[in-house]
Amino acid sequence: MAAPPRPQPEPEPEPPAAGLEALEGLALDTVIAKAGARQAAALACASTRLRDAAGDDALWRRFCADDLALHAPLAPDGRTLPSFKDAYKVWLESFGMYPLPLVRRVKIFWSSLKSWLSENFPEALKTLNKGVSEAQIQSAEDDLGFKLPLPTKLLYRFCNGQLPLSEHHCENMRMAHLGIIGGYVFYDHLINVHLSPLEQIVEETKEFYHDQLYVGTINLQDGEMLPCVPKSLIRPTNTDMPQDGLLLWLEEHLRRLQNGMIKTRMLKTSRYISLFPEASPSCTSAMTNCVKVRASAVFAPEHPESRRPGAKCLYAYSIRLSVPEACMLGGVYYSSCQLYSRHWIIRWRDRVVSDVNGEGVIGKYPLLTPGQEEFVYESCTPLPDSPGSVEGSFTFVPGMLSRPEGKPFEVTVAPFPLEIPEYIF
Repeated sequence: MAAPPRPQPEPEPEPPAAGLEALEGLALDTVIAKAGARQAAALACASTRLRDAAGDDALWRRFCADDLALHAPLAPDGRTLPSFKDAYKVWLESFGMYPLPLVRRVKIFWSSLKSWLSENFPEALKTLNKGVSEAQIQSAEDDLGFKLPLPTKLLYRFCNGQLPLSEHHCENMRMAHLGIIGGYVFYDHLINVHLSPLEQIVEETKEFYHDQLYVGTINLQDGEMLPCVPKSLIRPTNTDMPQDGLLLWLEEHLRRLQNGMIKTRMLKTSRYISLFPEASPSCTSAMTNCVKVRASAVFAPEHPESRRPGAKCLYAYSIRLSVPEACMLGGVYYSSCQLYSRHWIIRWRDRVVSDVNGEGVIGKYPLLTPGQEEFVYESCTPLPDSPGSVEGSFTFVPGMLSRPEGKPFEVTVAPFPLEIPEYIF
């Protein structure tokens, strides 16, 4: 009697690379592109044909763009490399210890900020330092005694802040207004924030609060600080995109620069980034009798006036006055008009806390003519707390105060907010 036939073994599944061998042209390119850079590098080891397909530089151009926002075959230090594949390899060697989505995000931030500075504030662009090495990051962490957040480390890998102030008074005066964060000026109080280099951070850091970023108030010696970034944004996320107060803060600052919420302004002969808002709703605008008034405020937690009894918050405000086209009243054109007096109503919540009338503004009586640049002045006001608002009016005289050409007229100042913002700069 014949023995029963032996069962045939199941055929082994075909390796993935073997299946790809059957694909041609665009189909193969599409599969490799969707697989990603790491898989493409692995497939290149499977066969000569797949090595050729996975080595196509058009493919690596796409990987560089998608993973690194890199649109030219450049090394992190700016050197031109032979191919996009070489560029991807060099970037991975430099930044492979970080999640690539985070590397891309930080790279886009610095590229965008440098582009804005190049066009609008080239003096400040020249103060940016080259990035530090991973070894320098590790040395700084050893000196500090704690690990820096990944986004903060990456920010400094790309750019080590700004040039530090020197021992030379004249050079410091030149550098003082060039902070890339900017500031504000009122009376003799000048604030301008620079991004400190890593070595200065190591030298000056006394305490570290993980993830969140804080600003000190006038009572900093007593430990009083305020968070600079909305707390709701400082939360754990997926491992590819950790959140960090410094990066969130800088990204918001960049958005305000790009959308025109804040702009550069001249201070005597120097230009600086002014933090007084330039767009609604933070900046209000009103046109009355051909005179335009724009107004906005910033929170100034570091000012000594914040210590006044009953004054927990101090706000600096900026007023801009102009006659954009012509000064016309009752169908009569005038060559100029001059400010005579002011009237301010300051509210805290729904209660009037100050109702002020006075001559001039900061001791001046600006003369406005059609088409001239805005007359800008700054002042400040304390409040018991936030929020509040300011509104009021100016009295102008057609012509000049010394030679009036008509009856005085009122110019409205639209209410503008006094509030502690979500992002404090």
